[in-house]
Amino acid sequence: MDALALLAHGFSVALTPANLMWCLLGCTLGTMIGVLPGIGPALTIALLLPITFQVPPEASFILFAGIYYGAMYGGSTTSILLNTPGESATVVTALEGNRMARSGRAGAALATSAIGSFIAGTIGTLGVAFVAPYVVAVALRVDAAGYFALMVLCFVMVSAVLGSSATRGLTSLALGLMIGMVGIDVQTGQPRFTFGEVALLDGIDVLIVAVGLFAVGETLHMAARRYAGRDEVLPLSGSLYMTRAEWRRSWKPWLRGTAIGFPIGAMPAGGAEIPTFLSYATERRLSRHPEEFGTTGAIEGVAGPEAANNASAAGVMVPLLTLGLPTSATAAILLSAFQSYGLNPGPLLMQTEPDLVWGLIASLLIANVALVFLNLPMIGLWVRLLRVPAPLLYGGILVFATVGTYGISRSPLDLVLLYAMGVIGLLMRRFDFPTAPVIIGAILGPIAEVQFRRALMISNGDWTVFVTSGASALFLMLALVAFVAPTLIGMWRRRKVAGTSRDG
Repeated sequence: MDALALLAHGFSVALTPANLMWCLLGCTLGTMIGVLPGIGPALTIALLLPITFQVPPEASFILFAGIYYGAMYGGSTTSILLNTPGESATVVTALEGNRMARSGRAGAALATSAIGSFIAGTIGTLGVAFVAPYVVAVALRVDAAGYFALMVLCFVMVSAVLGSSATRGLTSLALGLMIGMVGIDVQTGQPRFTFGEVALLDGIDVLIVAVGLFAVGETLHMAARRYAGRDEVLPLSGSLYMTRAEWRRSWKPWLRGTAIGFPIGAMPAGGAEIPTFLSYATERRLSRHPEEFGTTGAIEGVAGPEAANNASAAGVMVPLLTLGLPTSATAAILLSAFQSYGLNPGPLLMQTEPDLVWGLIASLLIANVALVFLNLPMIGLWVRLLRVPAPLLYGGILVFATVGTYGISRSPLDLVLLYAMGVIGLLMRRFDFPTAPVIIGAILGPIAEVQFRRALMISNGDWTVFVTSGASALFLMLALVAFVAPTLIGMWRRRKVAGTSRDG
């Protein structure tokens, strides 16, 4: 009952004319960047981070949330009509959605995608509203050692899951931890890694790291690998109204996709890719029309993954708001935005900033409704965005990144750091190193250090506090399993393949 009252209060915040305008603007921008291939919500939010110095926190987070949800909707358009996923989470949608478009059923594919996204996003957001208070109640009982161990678990899982190997992920994480250590040590007052540069005494602004890695780095990477020619954009065909048979085939995948996506999105490093693939595999196994998969396109293969995609996006908000743990690249950028306002997401945030948290949750529900009306009737407009010349697009991103970063402190050093991080981001993408662990390490590293020191001070320097505390021991054990499991699974698979080849 308390959650309903707080959600009603959130609507009173989100439905003010100014915040409603920010929500609609975010939905529109999110749909646009979701449609454009290669430009995701993490890049766009990173590009807009400098506005946090000019706009109230409620407004900026409502804008960012609209961009986040809008990108999930818009990415399906590119996947279906162009067979080029606008977001990594919509890769699975392209498998069946593009085949449906080539069979003259693009309208039905787009309709089931939008409606499934609306249903999953709404259920997932309500899940955030009702689950988050219980997570907070449990988190308030965790001590400093437990928080440190929880962050170690987040570090390991994000590094092990993101990227092609755990080694690359941990290397990216180490780079982020080093960036987070630059500046004055808050306990001893000693400068660290400043190399005598006075401007670095306050540390490297996470906003510069985020904009450099995601906006500049991604833009340089896309421009470097841009090929000549133009992809084929399939014409919009078929009615946007689903038939009765298509409704019957879609509603169960919508619900199953939601049930798969929300809990996985809330897990550390759960992301949206895992639940979308699981949903696709589930629908292919349960479908009464298996012959359509991989041939003419099965509507279940679009409905389920798109629902899982949007439900996982809602699930990401649970650990971010209640524990301060980002489980995706976009969540890491949002966490840096919180820090730019001097806010630390965690168990106390819902008590100290109820207007912000509940206004944000309410705005997500509003965004879901707005996105249905933005996507289906205006689909022709979004398709035209695919014809924007790439050089203009990349050049515009670099200009916005440069101007926005310089406006933070008007320091030339910030621009040097921005493009240095951009070059690092380009090299990381070139050699397949994930960028999200860098942001997570830079943000959570200093916080983990503080919790580590607090735990040792409380225990009078007794290192066993990390294994005698119940929560800490559990999290460290899970971290060990997450670190070792990929290696053991890989060894088992290699042995299985070797055994099969010998038998053959």
